[in-house]
Amino acid sequence: MGGITLLRGLRSEDRFTWRVGLAWLSWGISLALAIGTIVDTRRASMGKLIDTDSPIAPKAQKLFKRRLERS
Repeated sequence: MGGITLLRGLRSEDRFTWRVGLAWLSWGISLALAIGTIVDTRRASMGKLIDTDSPIAPKAQKLFKRRLERS
């Protein structure tokens, strides 16, 4: 379920069930992970340290080199 679908569901008169709650929780976690990846990518391209558990960690040096080449 996308965020827009969840927002439309709030306008309807359907009850708030545990499934809707789980959908909101899932959407929130996905949004937080997406924002975290964007932040890690930006920090890596600026040459700052990022956590080793980040999916961007193996590419950090490559991102920084690419940024230096563009400058």
